[in-house]
Amino acid sequence: MFFLLLFFLITSTLATPNVLKLLLPNSKTSSQSIKHPMVISVTGDLQYAVNNTPVPMEQLEPTIKGIIGTQTDPTALLKIDKTVQLQNLVQLLDIGNRNKIKMVLATSTSKK
Repeated sequence: MFFLLLFFLITSTLATPNVLKLLLPNSKTSSQSIKHPMVISVTGDLQYAVNNTPVPMEQLEPTIKGIIGTQTDPTALLKIDKTVQLQNLVQLLDIGNRNKIKMVLATSTSKK
């Protein structure tokens, strides 16, 4: 049985089929686009900031529209204090939805 096992182990390593042969698409340009998402911060006392610039809530959407301009796939990183009510987060997500902005909620790791 040992010789059979040894025989199958040796033949299986020699008879491995080729790995997948893929034809990858070519690119016309060699440059990569680097995306820098805008950062929207909300403190516990509802002070809003876009890219560390304080903005009143009434001016938040026009400010965001001005920053995204003609970006093809705008992204916003949301840094919201954990004491902020859910309704305020929903308002920010609604602004992002209206302007077709991908919203990503930043979290912190728990230390135990």
